[in-house]
Amino acid sequence: MQTPKSQSSSPYYRTKLRGLYTTAKADAEAECGILRRALDKIAEIKSLLEERRIAARMAGVYSDTDPPRKTMRRGVLMTLLQQSAMTLPLWIGKPGESPPPLCGAIPASSDYVAKQGDKVAARVKAVDGDEQWILAEVVSYNHSTNKYEVDDIDEEGKERHTLSRRRIIPLPQWKANPETDPEALFSKDQLVLALYPQTTCFYRALIHTPPHRPQDDYSVLFEDTSYADGYSPPLNVAQRYVVACKENKKK
Repeated sequence: MQTPKSQSSSPYYRTKLRGLYTTAKADAEAECGILRRALDKIAEIKSLLEERRIAARMAGVYSDTDPPRKTMRRGVLMTLLQQSAMTLPLWIGKPGESPPPLCGAIPASSDYVAKQGDKVAARVKAVDGDEQWILAEVVSYNHSTNKYEVDDIDEEGKERHTLSRRRIIPLPQWKANPETDPEALFSKDQLVLALYPQTTCFYRALIHTPPHRPQDDYSVLFEDTSYADGYSPPLNVAQRYVVACKENKKK
């Protein structure tokens, strides 16, 4: 004797299930569209605020949230740098879309020019004559000479520098999502330049542990000859302040 077919496998229920799936998929795509437009609007607002900040600074007008560097306490500067790292937007691409340049570990394109107000790693000569990588802000770029003018972000060593493009590394403009775009992150044991915690200088380091979640930092080992193995204990550094190292040899 033939057993009756399950209701769930009947054409009616299969059609109904397909319809529910199609509706849910359309609703999800619509919601994604709304979220993407909201993210675009947030990015637009942030860009306008940055333009206003630069214009006000050029006019000599400052606010409580952006005081002149001459009066900025170091603790305030460190807090602002931390906030900049925390508010760096997360790259959310469409299905199959690859992360763009300046997302996580992906470098800028060869013809990229950093904009006024952008934060960069800049290689400058220190007081003792040695060269070091500092956190700097772009003032201008001269297309005739292919050179940047940048300001040291740290008031304690404030000085304007004129530097060639090879001495400038743009910082990431998006965080990479380890769950969807792990290829856009530096891998374990990769050599990088990382901002040493509570300073405005970049030093050579090895990736100890890449981020596992979007909100995670890198764990890095800084080169340090005061330790037996030549590296510091693991320290956390935000994606915002980790860039590729152009020098391969260990000093």
